[in-house]
Amino acid sequence: MINLNRLAMFAAVVECGSFTAAADTLGTTKAVVSFNVKQLEQELSVALLTRSTRRLALTEAGERFYHDCSVLLRQAEAAVAQARSGHASFSGSLRVTASVDYGNLVVAPALAGFARLHPELRVSYQASSTHADLIAERLDVAIRVGPLEDSRHRANPIGHFNLVIVASPALLSATGMPDSLQAMAALPWLANRPGQGGQWTLADPHGKPHTIRVRNVAHADTASALLAFALAGCGVAALPEWLLDDHLKGGRLQILMADHVLPRAEVFAVYPDTRHVSAKVRGFIDHLRAFRPGRA
Repeated sequence: MINLNRLAMFAAVVECGSFTAAADTLGTTKAVVSFNVKQLEQELSVALLTRSTRRLALTEAGERFYHDCSVLLRQAEAAVAQARSGHASFSGSLRVTASVDYGNLVVAPALAGFARLHPELRVSYQASSTHADLIAERLDVAIRVGPLEDSRHRANPIGHFNLVIVASPALLSATGMPDSLQAMAALPWLANRPGQGGQWTLADPHGKPHTIRVRNVAHADTASALLAFALAGCGVAALPEWLLDDHLKGGRLQILMADHVLPRAEVFAVYPDTRHVSAKVRGFIDHLRAFRPGRA
């Protein structure tokens, strides 16, 4: 029978990059970690790591085994959490990732409020403009906006928001306020990711869809960066409503073709498809679903 502690030590070495760092993380000694990893390799009859004076690297077999270890360790942790889920308070760790802008405005404050409700819980938050690998990075929940691409995980809808098409007064003074979809499409546009096609579909007041093709003059991978471009008059941007209130009220941006709307953006909580979903994950998803920015 393989020792789960040895699997955890091996995973810690991979994630920390050295035996010394893994030992510090686990609260043990480098000798204990090294011994257990060597024993694991002997039990498996395969080399998992290549060692040199400067660095450690996974072998091909080690890379596959690390991925499987991560899954197994998460399942073991979830099973323990499930067994304890009848207790009133949550404990252990909760690791959450989200996109930069929505995460910092909504997810991080919600996570802080959840941590205050459950003081025995250790929370960790990671903001990123790219999708993290939940298994490899041992994350519990990812909050993702827009269409989902990864079907290996479970996903729960937690909300939605509207995208609003805006431009700066400086840009509109040079081009004129568009009075038709064709005129709006002729303006310079900003893309929210590299390689995004220059095509948008809007619904008119009767719900009829209209597709326009636009010319992208710049792109950025966060909504706040697109906002900065739009404020500077670089182009037209489709931005989330929760980012725009102050700028619209202050007249720094104006809404274009307000009677034509883009499809709303869906928000999902994504988590590994394990046999047991921990109570803390379910609890945080419920908390986030009910959360409104400005109050915990």
